[in-house]
Amino acid sequence: MRFHTAFIATSLAFTGLDAFTPMTGRPSAALRTPTALQMADSDTVTLGIFGGGTVGGGIVDIISKKESYFQALTGKHIKVRKVCVRDANKPRDFDLPDGCSIVTSYDEILDDDEIDVAVEVMGGTTDAKDVVVSALQKGKSVVTANKALIAKDLPEIEKLLGSLKNGVEFRYEAAVCGGIPIIRSMQSDFVGDNVNFMSGIINGCTNFMLTAMDRDKKSYDEALDQASKLGYAEADPTLDVGGFDARSKLKILMRLAYGMNVDENEISCRGITELTKIDFEYAKMLGGTIKLLGVAEKNEKGEVSAFVSPCYVTNDDPLSSVNGATNAIEVVSDNLVSSIFIGQGAGRYPTANSCINDIVALAKGDKNPLPFNPSSESKFVNNYSSVFFLRLNYRDKVGITRQVGEVCEKHNVSIHSILQNPVAKTQDAAFAIVTEKVEYASLLKVLADIEALDWCKGKPFYMPVLRENWQS
Repeated sequence: MRFHTAFIATSLAFTGLDAFTPMTGRPSAALRTPTALQMADSDTVTLGIFGGGTVGGGIVDIISKKESYFQALTGKHIKVRKVCVRDANKPRDFDLPDGCSIVTSYDEILDDDEIDVAVEVMGGTTDAKDVVVSALQKGKSVVTANKALIAKDLPEIEKLLGSLKNGVEFRYEAAVCGGIPIIRSMQSDFVGDNVNFMSGIINGCTNFMLTAMDRDKKSYDEALDQASKLGYAEADPTLDVGGFDARSKLKILMRLAYGMNVDENEISCRGITELTKIDFEYAKMLGGTIKLLGVAEKNEKGEVSAFVSPCYVTNDDPLSSVNGATNAIEVVSDNLVSSIFIGQGAGRYPTANSCINDIVALAKGDKNPLPFNPSSESKFVNNYSSVFFLRLNYRDKVGITRQVGEVCEKHNVSIHSILQNPVAKTQDAAFAIVTEKVEYASLLKVLADIEALDWCKGKPFYMPVLRENWQS
């Protein structure tokens, strides 16, 4: 049985990493004596953990509780040797196991030849990247929950892994949707299949907020305040509410499903900041609700399109009933037809559980020489077709619907229906349009022309309708 050295770096709580002692010059992998291959016969897997915060503490807790079970399962004793933190004097909410020490320098772990295995969840893309690269070069396998790092530097990480001959492994189950085992499933359960479509609620903070806005009739600001108090939203919630966190996860899933590396900035990304109570009222009139989704689809030409956006979802859709901070992903494929994964997308133990699963897999000697699946020649196209929902705020004027119809006709966009609730306040006057299926590029032209009309107040709001057969 072969076992790869690795190194555990974990703490979702870290946002400022300069409090750690920075890494000094690194010896090359060739200078490191104990390699992953040489340590395969050891009866102990020794971990180094970066971060004694939320997830780091969860990993230590799980290992302590399941120590004897893991030993029976893997034939290895899994041991935490060091935990690297910013402040060694800060009280911890977990008990350090025997023989484990708190350190404040990255080098205390990276240069420790006794440390075998690795999980990085510091967050960020600077220090975390240095840690991951150095650990791999030194023969330590890496387990990480850092979706931002993977999404940003996936090609570089893949190239590094291909160049190393020291038997290291790179595991990242916790990077996408926390406790849902979607990464491993994409690596193993769909290898004989063809994925045609993916859609998912892949950010817990925004799903919590949208549930509050829909079910509890809260405003955007009220929902965000509640999410912040419960710890679902960061002090700066931009990555969540702007859709960027979901976009990073979607990029990783696209690589696994379609074998393509897409620049994140090429993926259309819209968050939930423009949503209002009025949008939920119209969604209810149509028989559905609104969810922030990451969507990717392969067309009949083999081209792949993707976007992150609020979407109208009918009440009978499986994603419509996924509420609160829960995540869900649907994968539509040739062989399995529709597979839905639902679970906790964040939090101490869901995320730590995925890290533990990767650690145990390494301890068992599992191999995955291509952690991102084989690459392909699939082409990404920054356009897609959908039915769209539009909300237009207006100043009262004769001929509004006529002008809207003329603009849509100009760009070959067919209108399916027009909706308008009674106007309670003049300043909130708005009506909604549902189009027939149309290309996104054509819709943007319609929106630009409508915004230029003198009765239009502000930018029109739009969102895709998730299913083409949304009326059935």
